[in-house]
Amino acid sequence: MPLSVWTLVVAQSLAMCTAPFIVFIGSLQGLALAPSPGFATLPVALVVVGTVFAVRPVTGLMATWGRKPVMLLGALVGAFAAGLGALASKQESFFLVCAAAFIGGMALAVVHQYRFAAMEAVPEALAGSAAARVLLGGMVAAWLGPELAVLGYSGDGDSFITGWLALAGVQLLAAVVVMVGFHDGGKVSGSGSSTGGRPLGEILLQPVIWVAVSSAAIGYGLMSFIMTATPLSMTEMAGHGVEDAKLVIQLHILAMYLPSLVSGWLTRRLGLAWMMVWGLASYLACVVIATSGVSFAHFVSALILLGVGWNLLFVAGTTLLPQAYQAEERFRVQGMNDLLIFGVQAVAALSAGSVLSGLGWQGVVYLAIPFLIVHGLIMVLWRMRTSPAPVR
Repeated sequence: MPLSVWTLVVAQSLAMCTAPFIVFIGSLQGLALAPSPGFATLPVALVVVGTVFAVRPVTGLMATWGRKPVMLLGALVGAFAAGLGALASKQESFFLVCAAAFIGGMALAVVHQYRFAAMEAVPEALAGSAAARVLLGGMVAAWLGPELAVLGYSGDGDSFITGWLALAGVQLLAAVVVMVGFHDGGKVSGSGSSTGGRPLGEILLQPVIWVAVSSAAIGYGLMSFIMTATPLSMTEMAGHGVEDAKLVIQLHILAMYLPSLVSGWLTRRLGLAWMMVWGLASYLACVVIATSGVSFAHFVSALILLGVGWNLLFVAGTTLLPQAYQAEERFRVQGMNDLLIFGVQAVAALSAGSVLSGLGWQGVVYLAIPFLIVHGLIMVLWRMRTSPAPVR
């Protein structure tokens, strides 16, 4: 892999810290500062909303300026959001915490483009491996983000200031890493404008684009839906301790990113269609185990399978997407792809609590089945309308 790919792995490890940081700290600080307990999780939800809001502007700027300047801007925006979070902690302002979360989510929209930048830095045959390598950075961020959050924590009103300031420092370090190590060859609008190429309607007539988007969006949405409901289901409904729930989520996150060590190789060995099949099988096994019982073993096994299935579907969808666009269309299609993915994730995360309250844990898990069937049918239609040549 070229230096630019490894640079993006390191930068992802740092810049992605905003997500687990706010997921960990947001509800705690929200509960302390919100006008009512019902708003406690609003900062966590606003991270996803901020990402969805910024996806299209980010890809438009990348089409005009190139990837590197926007990556630097994204890291600076992430640092600004963290600084705003520190100010919110100092002033004990719930509004500023929400603003910091929303702006932090906007910065994450840039980070989610790293995987496409890595794919463009290598030959087509290695695109899946490059995307998978960058996703490995998420595993580091998942550990580092919460560690930053508890720096200086003492339990009083302004105890999160140190953590927010540490996050700002990490974002600035990500900017330095990108500045020094990433080179995109100065690719701007000439190789991928926000308006060039075929009309979007013509692009959307291709079955391949629906398979790619469906694989990533359904994979991401179902993962967020079930994962978000898991801690509350374990602690409030199944009687498990908080430490048990924490361990299940940690192992789930590990299962999400650890397969990236081999998922790039699998894209070449199995082909993308079979990657998706195994991803669907992993999700189905998750459903079977999760609905079979509520012991710790049931939860941990189901969530590990959920993480593995997410990786297979997300990597396969990401790797397949470039087959749906020409060079001058890439930013438009990538922006639309991420808008749909993170829009679905936002709806899933925001609805998980109410669905769990109304239908229970088994209802949450059973709701995954129709979406798995939908993606399976889209795959069948795609394979029926394409040549039998193996997909790479």
